[in-house]
Amino acid sequence: MARPVANSPEPRRNVELKARDGDRAQSLALCEALADDCGELIQRDTYFNVATGRLKLREERDAAAHLISYVRADEPQERLSRYRIVEVEDAEGLKAALSESLGARAVVSKRRRLFLWRDVRIHLDWVDGLGDFLEFEAVAHEQSDLADERQKVRQLWEAFGVRSEDLLDRSYSDLILEAR
Repeated sequence: MARPVANSPEPRRNVELKARDGDRAQSLALCEALADDCGELIQRDTYFNVATGRLKLREERDAAAHLISYVRADEPQERLSRYRIVEVEDAEGLKAALSESLGARAVVSKRRRLFLWRDVRIHLDWVDGLGDFLEFEAVAHEQSDLADERQKVRQLWEAFGVRSEDLLDRSYSDLILEAR
């Protein structure tokens, strides 16, 4: 599975697309036919107030916690994301410190079924309070011009029959805040 390079001075990059999933059973069947099943993840992301981009603490059942910062345009299409991931030893302590100093913005709880297709992570997400979503993340190699990653995401977009009106232009945290 593609993971960030430890201690890299440059942020990692991926090309991603996120959409509402109108037929989870069909999406699951397509994933099972196309990709390697990497199992289910139970995740809770706490987003913090920041001046630029987004900052979240991801806590995952039976796995290490990670602080993730990322910058991505809010557009309803495939888009470039630049991110950094740092493993966290004391998630509760860090969450308390960041909440006190920055303020917690939103909490997103989700069940994620993860598949891997040609180095593209396919996420079938069920987000508490929001419903079903589909996400494609093509992790870019350091020297990539992103053409290959964009092509792979577009292939999946077409294969899954994602309609333009189902595309999302923001994060789950924004949707949670809108739903309040």
